[in-house]
Amino acid sequence: MDKENKIKKKVNENLVDISKKYLVWFFSILFLEFSFILIMGTKIDFESIMNIILFDAISSSLLSIISNIFSEKVSTVITAVILFIFGILFSVQCVFYSIFKIYFSLTNLGLGDQVTSYLDKAFSSILGNIISIIIFMLPFIVFLIFKKKLKLKQNSKKEYIVFLLLFLLFASLFYLKILSTKNKTNGTYELYYNVNEVSLNINKLGVLNSYAIDLERLIFGFVPKNIEHVNMNDLTDKKEEAEEEEEIIVYEPNKVSLDLDKDTSSNSIKTINQYVANDDGTMKNEYTGMFEGYNLVYITAESFSEIGVSEELTPTLYKLTHTGFIFDNYYTPNALSTIGGEFQSITGLYPDSSILKKWRSGNNYFPYGLGTVFKNLGYNTYAYHNNSYVFQDRNKYLASQGFTNFLGCYNGLEKRMNCKRWPQSDDEMMEVTIPDYINSDKPFLAYYMTVSGHFAYTFSDNSISSKNKSLVQDLNTTQAGKAYVATQIELDRALERLINELEKAGKLDNTVFVLLADHYPYELDLNSINSLSEFERDEIVGVNHNNLIIWNNKLEDLHITKPCMSSDVLPTVYNLFGVDYDSRLFTGRDILSDSFGIAIMRNHSWITDKGIYYTNNSKFVGSEDIPEDYIKNINTLVNNRLNIAKLIIETDYYNYLFK
Repeated sequence: MDKENKIKKKVNENLVDISKKYLVWFFSILFLEFSFILIMGTKIDFESIMNIILFDAISSSLLSIISNIFSEKVSTVITAVILFIFGILFSVQCVFYSIFKIYFSLTNLGLGDQVTSYLDKAFSSILGNIISIIIFMLPFIVFLIFKKKLKLKQNSKKEYIVFLLLFLLFASLFYLKILSTKNKTNGTYELYYNVNEVSLNINKLGVLNSYAIDLERLIFGFVPKNIEHVNMNDLTDKKEEAEEEEEIIVYEPNKVSLDLDKDTSSNSIKTINQYVANDDGTMKNEYTGMFEGYNLVYITAESFSEIGVSEELTPTLYKLTHTGFIFDNYYTPNALSTIGGEFQSITGLYPDSSILKKWRSGNNYFPYGLGTVFKNLGYNTYAYHNNSYVFQDRNKYLASQGFTNFLGCYNGLEKRMNCKRWPQSDDEMMEVTIPDYINSDKPFLAYYMTVSGHFAYTFSDNSISSKNKSLVQDLNTTQAGKAYVATQIELDRALERLINELEKAGKLDNTVFVLLADHYPYELDLNSINSLSEFERDEIVGVNHNNLIIWNNKLEDLHITKPCMSSDVLPTVYNLFGVDYDSRLFTGRDILSDSFGIAIMRNHSWITDKGIYYTNNSKFVGSEDIPEDYIKNINTLVNNRLNIAKLIIETDYYNYLFK
């Protein structure tokens, strides 16, 4: 009996050790994942819960092996270090989101100056999220308190076998779970093989799983397993047949001759070639060449939003947004601060944080770069920015777009204006740069990236807000909201100055203004945004609703109701100016064409004329009268366009195609 009792005791002790080691990890990870969901207010479904639990089970098995390879003392240290790292990883996502309103990707590490430039904001965000950070560090803290009682001994051979069997069991179950969602829109299978979006991965798979996927793609890259062609006729309502007496105008497609059969060993390039070959592109239309030979002022405006536009305080912006082309359903997707917004603005492609580092190097070839295109049309071209000319390598990526004479602070502009204040004045920049081109003997393109609208939105830390403080004191909004509107007054003055100077020079009638935002003012909380808004906005889609300006003094008013977004602007401008371009090489589409209208948000949510689809909870809000598989087809279209834009940059596709 003694021998039998000893065996039972030994078995029980082994079971306790196994359970103890495994459950430390299982409940720690489970606590972190669901605390994150509650803190961030993430909406999840049953599939997300199952994904998180199964990945937790797999991770716990693996960590039980890794953390207990050595002696009890070393195992304790390893466990503590890993729990500490986990706490940091969850805290990073929380703090990063509070600053940029998007989640952190490991690819953001390649944008070091983007992060370091926000250090002051980061410190304040850490303080503002200190309770959340403490919660994420609780597993680490609790472990330190009870580590002596836990006594995490070195694994025995039997324990290794048990943990390995658990790993294989849960990994198999998770793989079967992945396969079971193969035909589900944005399901687990899609996220692993066809979709590259951190926010979706966090929402559907959990934070740790998202980091794991992100790391794997950072090391090995990401090529979608399937780019499925979507028939656009299935998405667009058929137009009514024209009456017999009405003249039918047949337009040609905006395409050029492309050699899509050029030799290549790159599977990514083959994927793009196949996509382009199956894409119909857009058709020329009644607006094609409407502004041929006109001057162009093209502005990417820092944090510009329709919530800062009013007839009383910003009369010029009000006029430009309420006359000429009036875009009623335009959106500015937030894609990692200014660099992501400017990428959309001047490439006509949808951004992915993983490609911004390569793009900003300036090494990609862009035959359709804004500066290059208009230079080839015989224009004098200029580019300006009233902050540091080297920040985010703007001097490099603007050069790749054809702007070889880009002028910013500290490569010449500081000799003309005050570059030492923060933020710098858009009006002052306009005043000192207008003389460069106002008397141009040829048509001109003047590109501006403004900065006056930049946060922080306070009267103490923002020179522009402070300057215009007296004008916004009576607004019925928060202090931050008032400070924001004050920054937009400066942009309004800049535009007013330029319009007046062009009119004096007799050039206003043949000048076109294009203005779009890099992103909405994401430092403002939703309450401040809605206090300035004419309608209630949500934080996924509504906050991105914006004004787009394409304006000429002689334009008659025309409302455009088609859903559209930032990456659509460049191809729209090229069509208006009669540029010979291939519309299949942009993920954006000419807004004024008969193309299908869609606006895509950062987390792959989208808006069409039928309604809004939210990916976080797979909810569609809108018309009940939609074609079969409409949502599935739109999601496929969205994934295709985003993946193709990513591959175009990664492979330097234009260089392959045109050189």
